[in-house]
Amino acid sequence: MLTLTENATAVVKGIADQVPEASGLRITGGPAEEPSLEVAPASAAEPGDQVVEQEGATVYLDENAVLLLDDKVLDARVDEEGRVEFALGQQG
Repeated sequence: MLTLTENATAVVKGIADQVPEASGLRITGGPAEEPSLEVAPASAAEPGDQVVEQEGATVYLDENAVLLLDDKVLDARVDEEGRVEFALGQQG
């Protein structure tokens, strides 16, 4: 199952606090032939989503994202201009 670093946990909680009606982030994945991920604020899980909750941060994963991220660690940072950057690593 996807895990979050401390930085990612703080960023996810911060986004949920700043976006009206958002309770977390939803990650959707493209088909296995063309793996891609999209991240957007979300108010709730959609049918079939896996919910990852860690220290008050909530991430909703659609079925394709679950397959792509099952053994990954999500990291995040905010750059000097306020843009959020996400990165993935292998679980150790």
